[in-house]
Amino acid sequence: MPFVIAVDGPAASGKGTIAKRLGEHFGLPVLDTGLLYRAVAAAVLAGGGDLADEARAAAAARALDPRALEDSSLRSAAAGEAASRVAALPGVRSCLVEVQRAFAGREPGAVLDGRDIGTVIVPDAAVKLFVTASADARAIRRHRQLEAAGEAAPLASILADILARDARDSDRAVSPLRRAPGAVLLDTTNLDIDAAFDAARRIVEAARGGP
Repeated sequence: MPFVIAVDGPAASGKGTIAKRLGEHFGLPVLDTGLLYRAVAAAVLAGGGDLADEARAAAAARALDPRALEDSSLRSAAAGEAASRVAALPGVRSCLVEVQRAFAGREPGAVLDGRDIGTVIVPDAAVKLFVTASADARAIRRHRQLEAAGEAAPLASILADILARDARDSDRAVSPLRRAPGAVLLDTTNLDIDAAFDAARRIVEAARGGP
């Protein structure tokens, strides 16, 4: 049975970096599921569509080319905001469920990060992590990321965006952001990325029965 590590959590909690480093450490492929929604949103906008148009967004999800995930523009703040809007559409989520499960189902396993991995996509994952941090800490991290990428924005604006995105992710009717049953809580508020990864690594190794 594939060894799957599910890493869930809100925006800028550190889950993406932790997932990537876990994949490198344990030799497992990694899927940033948020990129799927970012790519769908980008496809809708590129076609002149409305992000609230569920039929159009679902069609974009069905036609998604995996190579689109390599587009660096999907990492932008604007792409993340757009993704959170299409991710709230049930038709889009249902189209992408099997894509994610197929990735998780390959031997020897995989690491998937997102918001509903442990609750919906792979509820029987061998390891489930819920990575979080205070909204203020996440806003500061995102501010630094955007500055480094040349997308400077006021910290207050970034915090407001994070809080709004948290609300959309947690309040949506389908697959809301929740800590999965059995998921280990990893609060990274006061941890740098090396310490956060080390904590996650130890959790995975404990689940595997040792290094």
